[in-house]
Amino acid sequence: MKLHIRQNIGKAALACTLMLAATGCTKFLSEEAPSNLTENAFYTLPDHATAALNAAYADLRFIGDGAGIFSSNWQLLEALTGNATTETAQNSDLNNLYGLIHDGNTAHVVNYWNGLYRVIAQTNQVLEKVPGITMDEAAKKKILGEARFLRAWAYFTAVRLWGDVPLVTKPQTITSEDFRPSRTPSEQVYNLIIEDLTFAEAAGLPWMDVSGHVNLAAVKTQLAKVYLTMAGFPLRKGATHYKLAADKALEVVTYANANPGTINLFSTYGEVHQESLKNRTEHLFMLQYNTVVAANPLDNYYPNFKPVTYNGPSGTGSTVPEINFYRSYETGDLRAKDREGYFYTSYFTNGDGALFDLGAPYVFKHFNVTANGTRGVPGTRQNNLNVPQIRYAETLLIYAEAQNELGTPTQAAYDALKKVRDRAKLTTPALSSFTQNSFREAVWRERWYELSYEGIIWFDMVRLRKVFNVTTKGFDDFVGHVNLSSNRPLQEKHLLLPLGRQEMLNNPNLRPQNPGYPGI
Repeated sequence: MKLHIRQNIGKAALACTLMLAATGCTKFLSEEAPSNLTENAFYTLPDHATAALNAAYADLRFIGDGAGIFSSNWQLLEALTGNATTETAQNSDLNNLYGLIHDGNTAHVVNYWNGLYRVIAQTNQVLEKVPGITMDEAAKKKILGEARFLRAWAYFTAVRLWGDVPLVTKPQTITSEDFRPSRTPSEQVYNLIIEDLTFAEAAGLPWMDVSGHVNLAAVKTQLAKVYLTMAGFPLRKGATHYKLAADKALEVVTYANANPGTINLFSTYGEVHQESLKNRTEHLFMLQYNTVVAANPLDNYYPNFKPVTYNGPSGTGSTVPEINFYRSYETGDLRAKDREGYFYTSYFTNGDGALFDLGAPYVFKHFNVTANGTRGVPGTRQNNLNVPQIRYAETLLIYAEAQNELGTPTQAAYDALKKVRDRAKLTTPALSSFTQNSFREAVWRERWYELSYEGIIWFDMVRLRKVFNVTTKGFDDFVGHVNLSSNRPLQEKHLLLPLGRQEMLNNPNLRPQNPGYPGI
């Protein structure tokens, strides 16, 4: 299998200019010209450790890389849900995802695999080489903890998309014994994920970090999410892991309740996509973007050739809301209110001009007002908005769901759900009116409404084997549910993605293909 094996020396040396705050880069670059560095010479200084870690952070941005005309890799996780559709239909690979007819040649599928294993390859380098560097031990432990989190992030994504995946934990060369590894049972992959996150949890990370580095709140929430996933399908660990998920999420909730100025929900939905608030308050973990390196990649949410930015009639509209999902929001839900929530139906001409009707709802959850402009205020034209991965709203909903699964809804679980709904200006029925099942579905609905268009809902569909029905407001079984974007029923095979055809050609040990998809 081609695992994107790289020496990483030149890349890591340049990483000081590529990611986050690279303290000490001047000293690092003056030590020796990067072109003269060898592997042994590179991993010798504290700044080398920082640069190598920054290279791993940079690799996370594969989600924004191109996947053909009018499309980016991140659209993989939205097109399959049925909550999104397209106005352009000019990208055949993206159309296949919307139509549920993707296969091992689909660009987004191939690119996600490659991107995740690049993250794994780079973090493996950090974890192998940094322990031997003479440096402050506390700083070293933090670097290793962050790298373990990033590797866990990559494997957690991979195991949910493909099931059994190769488990590679050491840097690879052509002479490595597992250069063409076989797939590892999912439960073993999850064991490594938990091991990595547990290490990161004890690495001395701060609760929050405005620089964008991994923080303790993100690690604990990710652990809670992993346990919640393991409690459901396909592992079905049940009550033990619901308890682990609830307890871990509660640690974050408890800290937030005591420190609301540090961790909390933003008071308005506009603040969720306010550039000056990235890496703060509600944003527990984000992918870092800056136009010096790479601008925010979510502009495929912009309407197709409508002048909502300084560029005039532009934008692709290749991911837009499925209209019935948008209409399913409760009456009065602020999240569906024009120019206040997550969807806009009007905006200002060229970003700062006269208000005009868009003719349909569009996702403005990731729209950078600072960059694109607002009424009477021209945009900066520099889209430095980050891409959210973990928000505190999700932590609250993880806790509410997991705690409820242990019996009946508790006051604390109810309070977590209500906090999310309160921001939407919705009335939540009294705790006494809920049964375990009605509360379960209330939390699931809230996940769909709060977390859609953040690369989360597809994974909910897979772990729950349930899909939100926008007509009944209940939940259908996954298999047989008709995705409104494609008018096709989901099949058993859709619970996993196909392996890339080229990967299976490169590495026969990956075979057989996931059930239901063509082989090679």
